[in-house]
Amino acid sequence: MTINRLAKFIVSLSLFIAIAFAVQQGFFEHIADSNWVAKFVKEQGKQAVVVLMAMGAAYAALGAPRQLLAFAFGFAFGAVEGALLALVATELGCILSFYAAKWLFRSSLQRKFNKSLMKFERLVKDNTTLKVLMIRLLPIGSNLFTNVAAGATTVPAQGFFLGSFIGYIPQTLIFAYAGAGIGLSEHEKILISIALFIVSSVIGSLLYRSQFRRKVQEL
Repeated sequence: MTINRLAKFIVSLSLFIAIAFAVQQGFFEHIADSNWVAKFVKEQGKQAVVVLMAMGAAYAALGAPRQLLAFAFGFAFGAVEGALLALVATELGCILSFYAAKWLFRSSLQRKFNKSLMKFERLVKDNTTLKVLMIRLLPIGSNLFTNVAAGATTVPAQGFFLGSFIGYIPQTLIFAYAGAGIGLSEHEKILISIALFIVSSVIGSLLYRSQFRRKVQEL
């Protein structure tokens, strides 16, 4: 076994042990529990933000529902701050799973899932930001699969992360506002409706022309 492979084995083993410990301690149940998060923030103050962000990033990296994270953070921090923190935590989780796949599991993933990975690579390698944005906005697919597939292929990291970040925004805002118990005014609803209509029209046109949705569903 080479030094490089030994290092990967040690890091992978440490990662699995850390995940097992987190699951055993109920960390991932806590981070999605609005009452627990609010209580933790009240007890720990500003120091709680660092811990919760780390837990949230790990939670998102494992493919857990990011909507629950946004709801819990909205409940604990308020709509705007909660949405921002949940968005950053989700993006950090995306980056973690992307680079875990690239640095630790790439060769294994390519051996086992080469056909699917190559399809994904051909699908999003060009115009990566726009296509990843569409994937994030579509109500299909797996967040974890998308992150891992991108990391295991040659999909450009910068475009992938940017498309993901923008695509995460709508649902993060919606669930953070719901968690905070804040209703939108009629004026805000109209503005959001217009914006979503424009975005949906543009994306719908692109999906129709490229049959992008069908290709994503096949994956």
